[in-house]
Amino acid sequence: MQRDRFIEETPFFTDEHMRLASGVADFAAREVEPLAGEEEGPEADAHFRALLSLLAQADLLSYAVARGGDDAPLDARSLSVVRESLSYHSPLADLAFVMQGLGTYALSLAAPEHVRDFWLGRARAGKAIAAFALTEPEAGSDVSSIQTAAVREGDSYRINGRKCFISNAGLADFYTVFARTGTRADGRAELSAFVVGARMPGFRVRARTALVAPHPIGEIEFEGVRVPAEDRVGEEGEGFRLAMQTMDMFRASVGAAACGMARRALDEAVRHAKARRQFGVTLAMHQLIQEKLAVMQTELDAARLLVYRAAHLKDSGAPATLLTRAASEAKFYATEAAQRIVDEAVQIHGGYGLVRGSVVERLYRDVRALRVYEGTSEIQKLIIARELLKE
Repeated sequence: MQRDRFIEETPFFTDEHMRLASGVADFAAREVEPLAGEEEGPEADAHFRALLSLLAQADLLSYAVARGGDDAPLDARSLSVVRESLSYHSPLADLAFVMQGLGTYALSLAAPEHVRDFWLGRARAGKAIAAFALTEPEAGSDVSSIQTAAVREGDSYRINGRKCFISNAGLADFYTVFARTGTRADGRAELSAFVVGARMPGFRVRARTALVAPHPIGEIEFEGVRVPAEDRVGEEGEGFRLAMQTMDMFRASVGAAACGMARRALDEAVRHAKARRQFGVTLAMHQLIQEKLAVMQTELDAARLLVYRAAHLKDSGAPATLLTRAASEAKFYATEAAQRIVDEAVQIHGGYGLVRGSVVERLYRDVRALRVYEGTSEIQKLIIARELLKE
């Protein structure tokens, strides 16, 4: 991978971030790249576990899994640096990395100490796979429509309901589950969060869902699952706040993953343009190709600036209102720009870009999901406009 001058030329990073970026880039090129492209087929689950094990051995999961309590919180810039480097080589490795964080962040904020320390320690060591269970068939962006219910019965809760599009479904050892524990005066759901182990009676994986790109995802169901009250995360009714805090922590980093994919697509396009000859000269000598490359590079730089501005604001303790808008701008622009950059990379490759399994063909399938999960582009626009109109 070419030297990344962006981190040296922009003011968002400390020397520690620079060392981390260099170290993760070297690790990913050496350990992750050889496994890229092997994510599909009957060995997909084993491949995912192998990637997670590599991340744990390199102690990279400590940048995604918060320690909670009085320990240092997650550093948004470090989180984003790791995601960008991993997604450059393997979007699946990035997914394995970030899901350990998404599935544990609420626990780090509000779970009882013994519950928090047990699951976070195992997740950080790669000994337990985490999942974040919020989405339902009738409740995607509108979480107030959640129907999965948790009813208090003495010193426990009974959970009934169904979740869909849950990353790591069927692989996870535990799930942070958001369920309705009441109804507010305005008719919206009162949500609470719970830790649910994959081996609890009444829990089952209904189906694994095949997507356009390799991604362990599926539907899960709760049929009278008894969860001890001590496994509730936070107080009753705090589930929505915890879910939104999780999204606020990780949303900008989705843009970082998009930037990693876009960087790889641009590098592949430049290499191909310099090597491929048409009409007696390389593609790189044609002005229309130069125009494409210029736009791709400019959009990538703009996306990275938005992503790391948002991460820097988060780490600097900026006001929540400023953070919300910055994170949504980063997520929206970076994922949309990455889609355009990857598409242009395929176009520059011509027929070679359509070959199943080629780098840019894989990226074309991988990048599409980023515009949907953790808040669609349309939802991000609404958030940006809402925050703007408050000013």
